[in-house]
This record gives sequence, C-alpha cells and structure tokens, in this order.
Amino acid sequence: MGTLVALLSVMLTLVSLQGVTCHGVQPLSRIAIHKTVLALDSHASIKATPSVLGVNGQNKEWVVLEYSVSNPLTDDWIGVFSPGNFSESSCLPENPRTFPPFLCTAPIKYQYASYSSPHYKDTGKGSLKLQLINQRSDFSFALFSGGIFSPKLVAVSNIVAFANPNAPVYPRLAQGKIWNEMTVTWTSGYGINEAEPFVEWGPKGGQQSRSPAGTLTFDRSSMCGAPARTVGWRDPGFIHTSFLKELWPNKLYTYKLGHRFLNGTYIWNQMYQFKSSPYPGQNSIQRVVIFGDMGKDEADGSNEYNQFQPGALNTTNQLINDLKDIDIVFHIGDICYANGYISQWDQFTSQIEPIASTIPYMLASGNHERDWPGTGSFYGNMDSGGECGVLVQNMFYVPTENKDKFWYSTDYGMFRFCIADTEHDWREGTEQYNFIEHCLASVDRQKQPWLIFLAHRVLGYSSDSSYADEGSFAEPMGRESLQKLWQKYKVDIAIFGHVHNYERTCPIYQNICTNNEKRFYKGGLNGTIHVAAGGAGASLSDFTPIQTKWSIFRDYDHGFVKLTAFDHSNLLFEYKKSSDGKVYDSFRISRDYRDILACTVDSCPSMTLAS
Repeated sequence: MGTLVALLSVMLTLVSLQGVTCHGVQPLSRIAIHKTVLALDSHASIKATPSVLGVNGQNKEWVVLEYSVSNPLTDDWIGVFSPGNFSESSCLPENPRTFPPFLCTAPIKYQYASYSSPHYKDTGKGSLKLQLINQRSDFSFALFSGGIFSPKLVAVSNIVAFANPNAPVYPRLAQGKIWNEMTVTWTSGYGINEAEPFVEWGPKGGQQSRSPAGTLTFDRSSMCGAPARTVGWRDPGFIHTSFLKELWPNKLYTYKLGHRFLNGTYIWNQMYQFKSSPYPGQNSIQRVVIFGDMGKDEADGSNEYNQFQPGALNTTNQLINDLKDIDIVFHIGDICYANGYISQWDQFTSQIEPIASTIPYMLASGNHERDWPGTGSFYGNMDSGGECGVLVQNMFYVPTENKDKFWYSTDYGMFRFCIADTEHDWREGTEQYNFIEHCLASVDRQKQPWLIFLAHRVLGYSSDSSYADEGSFAEPMGRESLQKLWQKYKVDIAIFGHVHNYERTCPIYQNICTNNEKRFYKGGLNGTIHVAAGGAGASLSDFTPIQTKWSIFRDYDHGFVKLTAFDHSNLLFEYKKSSDGKVYDSFRISRDYRDILACTVDSCPSMTLAS
C-alpha cells in the first residue's frame, strides 16, 4: 500500500518532460512515462517471487512474476522499477520554461505481458521470468495497459530485494600507469563514513596483503542534461579503486574485495584471480581482443534492448568461453549505450564481470559516453544523453592524466597501444595531437615491435555508407593530420569502432595501397592496415555499394578482433564472428627489426646532397 501511495503522489505531480529522449535509440527513452495515468484495477494483481534474493551471496537472480488483469490488451507491459517505492524526486528544471517536480524514475527494464504467455490476451493471466542484478536498492514490478506511449498503471507488485543490496560487486581490472601495476574498481553501497574499502591480494597460494581503495561518487548535478538529470537518474552508489603495485611479470595473483566496518567486522566478495602483465618487450605469447560498440543485452529477453544490441550477449559469451586464451581486452567506445539511463551501467558491469574481473578491461571514449552541447566535446550532439563523460570516467579506471581528456598509452609486452579520444580535437597543433605523436615516437620498436593505434570514430578508412555519403570514407578531417604520423612512426594497425560492421583495408597511405598482399605480409608493410571493428553488439550499419581499391574484406555481422603476438617477428590478426566464435578473416605479419628500421615513403628524414 505504501508503494501505491507514493506512486499516486508522483503521478499527480507529473509534468511534461520535453527533451528527455536522445535520438530515440535508447529503448527506455521510448516509454512516455510522463504520460502515465492511474487506472488501478481492484481485479488486477501482480506478484513477484522470491521476495528475498541473494541469500547465498549471489548478485544475479531470476524472479518469477504472476499477474492477472480484467481487461487484457496485446500491448500491456511490465516495468521493473528500482528503488521499488517509486520515490518522488525534486529535479531542478532544465530551463526557465519547465517546472519541477519531475519524475526521475524510468523503469530499469521492461517486457510485454504476453511475452511468455501467448494466451494472455484471452485469459488475462500470465507469468514472466526476469533476471535482476544486485544494484543497491529494492525492486517492484508495475503492470501497465495502454502500451508504452500512453501507459496506464493497473497494478503494482510486492517489494523484492537482495539480502545485502550494498554488497561489493562487479570488479573490473585495468592496467595502471606503469606496466607492473593493476587496478581493481568495483561498486558498493558503502560510503567511507560507514566502511573502509580495500583489496586483499597476493601471489596465488602465497602471502596475502591489503591495499586500500579510494572512493568516489557523483550526484545529479554532475549530469549535463536530460535524461541523465531527470527520468534516467539513479544513485550510482560508491565506486572504489585500489592499486595493486610492484607485480611480478606474467604471474598469477588472487584477490578479493573487502570492506571493514567501524565496529571492526568485515564483508567480503568472492575470490578472483588475474595474471599480471608481461614486462615491456618480454617475449611470450600475448593475446589481445579489440572491439567497439558492444552495449548490453538482457538474458531474460526483456524489451529494453531487443533489436538494439542483439549481438552484445553473443560477443560477451564468446569472450567468456575463450577467456583462457585472452590476456587483455580493449573496448574502444560506445560502451553500454546507457544514453543517460544510469541504471544501465550497473547492468553492463554485471554482464562483463566474468571478463573484467579476470583480465584488464581497457576503454576508449565514444560519442555515447561523452558528447553533449556546450561541454567541450568536439561534436556538439546529444548522444551521451546528458552523461557528458561522467559515467565512463568514474565507473572504470583508465590510466589517463586527465579524466576528461580520454587519451592514453599502455604497454603490454611486445605491444604499444596509443588510444585516442575522438570526442576531443585530434588535429595538428592540439594537445591530443602532441600526445599521439609522443606515444608513437617514444616506443622502442626493437623491444615492442607491434605498434597499434586505437580510437572510437574512424579516423582512417571505412566503406560504411554514412562515411561514403559524406565523400570522406572516414570521419571528416579524420586522417588529414594523423596519416603522416602513422606513416612516419610505422604504425602497424589502426583499429576503430563507431561503424557497426567489420572491414579491413590493405596497408595504405594517402589512399594508395602500399602492399598488394592480402594474407601474409613479409617484411615492411610500407603503410598502416586500417580496421573497423565496431560490430560487437549494436545494430549493424550498411556498407556503401561503392567498391574501393583499398577495401580487402567486409562483413555485415557482429564480431571482434584478436591479435596474437607469438614473438618479436610474428603477429596473427583474426576477425571472429560473435555468433559462433569462428575465424572469418585473418592475416599474418612476419618481419625482423631491420624491416621496421627500413625507410619507406615519408617514414624517414628527407635525403639531401649533404647526407
């Protein structure tokens, strides 16, 4: 009854929420929650079981819903709300023409009442299984008629909650600023005034020690616009990061998350393990997976991401299955497509937990993380849904010098990775351009022969129809400044996301293929191979029918890229489909150090008579 009273109060104070949605791509934004009217039916009911989840420490559980209604319709739907009491929030107006209060409570997921009950329209009765994750609050389930565009509230369920909603959850590893440092970031409901966060860790089977963790959070005022400041807002809890230092190279370590309460008692997470990074230049087999634009999906089939990220779970599951043969992951932008619906970040970190808790999960920033008008992003669109970079900068650790300047370098054995931020200016004369040149120029190619450039938007080459229509076959101004750096410092491969497909080019410089080989490159490439790998999960995008000379392989499907360095002279590139994990495109590079040193066009100082 308390739930209904609170919800009545909320609904009676609803006002227009113009400008909440972001291009209509976030499925939650299609729900016209501000148009909800009360139509409580004394003959309707919805019940959720069990009411207590995670009694054995689980952070992910299934709930069964049983519901009935007197006048069933085909577009009846069920929304999952958390907190479960639909508590009213007093949100500040977005501009002088709107007035508070707003309802800052969109559902965290939804599903149609007939999804698993084909006779619902005839009987008015149905059942549904939904998966919930532990995200610091309780849940309730609301049954609506009128579809998602004119919702009418019919019934509200009992409250469901995890036994410990504040538990430390979803650890994600990332490399630190030096090769022998690993960071662990996780989320909990415990502030530092309540409990001290730390990581207990050490060599597997060896002595364990404790490293303290820093704690951050943010509030609604940190968001730059709607829906992140309005219906999409949800308390992010507390985000903790610990730094595990002075690691031995390629050694197996165990760790677990802990919080020490002021009364001296503890709460622990389960035991995890990871392998530390190799020393820069170390000769060992090193395996790297790279993809962009994966997003998240729901194992229960809830409509929140149906037909939006259909490949996200396939990609995630393939990586989990292949985890023993992966050393580090790079997710190069468009991380979970929350687009201002904050609850989705928890759900994404839960989705990737089996991966990110075991190997470093490194990020690049994309338009759906950063872009918002008037906030300094290179593009003035609204793709972040008002997040303006705050979520990605806090939910994950990245070894940047400045969180908003999301560019950095990181070494992994024989690899040097230079990660650019395409949502800030990269052109010649900018701070980022200088960083990119320093990253490329400072690597010792005798020790780290494999030089990889990563970024979200395609700064190199792509046959995606959107780029072809612009005539640039890449981000406008993308390669104008950078191609001379890639050529001068002999970048082997440049990999991008943003376009939701897969494509590989020949080694190329200034629109000309510099090597006619397609599968086995022996000796110098004389150019850079460009790859679009943005098909990890989001809805696929079309290629242009124009056949360019530099495009070697295209695939309109979900997939990811894997690099395997066998030694300083041999590299294997593979493109795998997410549907079956099989290799559909590949090439090898075999060369010696002298091949890297050899001059090619614009890669060495100009010769003069004096020289």
